[in-house]
Amino acid sequence: MRQFGGPELLAQTAASDWLREICGIKPKGARVSTALSGGRIARDFFAALAQEVKARQVSLEGVHFFWSDERCVGPTDPESNFRLANDLLFMPLKLPALQIHRLKGELEPRQAAVAAEADLRQFTACPPPRFPEIDLVLLGMGEDGHVASLFPGESEEAIASPAVFRHVTAAKPPPLRLTLGYSTLAAAREVWVLASGKGKKQAFAIR
Repeated sequence: MRQFGGPELLAQTAASDWLREICGIKPKGARVSTALSGGRIARDFFAALAQEVKARQVSLEGVHFFWSDERCVGPTDPESNFRLANDLLFMPLKLPALQIHRLKGELEPRQAAVAAEADLRQFTACPPPRFPEIDLVLLGMGEDGHVASLFPGESEEAIASPAVFRHVTAAKPPPLRLTLGYSTLAAAREVWVLASGKGKKQAFAIR
């Protein structure tokens, strides 16, 4: 665990580390996958990452962006995790649409989850029953301890679900969401959790 003096420093360090990590695991001409999340820290992270990429003149060719979770809203809705990344990261860097694999929150939730799983499996060349291996997953964390849209208090059956993506009804608005499942997160090569704010201290405490 690493601690920082504030969310801005956390975001700047995470952006620099993300870029170093992605460049380190991406041989020339290869493709790499990363999954993004939403939340307050994501806003700072996306802005910092866009600045870092421009300042260092790094190419993100071959880097493909997926999501750990999304609200069941359209891509231009203010609640959309995609919109946050699009406004602060993709558009400033003029990233090609082919590198962006958004969760389609405007679709019926089950349909959206099935489509997202098919897309990720195709990209990773991973047929069932194995779980696709995402290179680097970025997560935030809520005051209640939730990551992605996986909230505390779920049943053992839900936790053990073999779904790569599944729809959930969250305890906070907007309630209808799509999320990576626990097994997919566990299969990722790396998972980073960016947690900021005093309200997260108790949830983050290691007991």
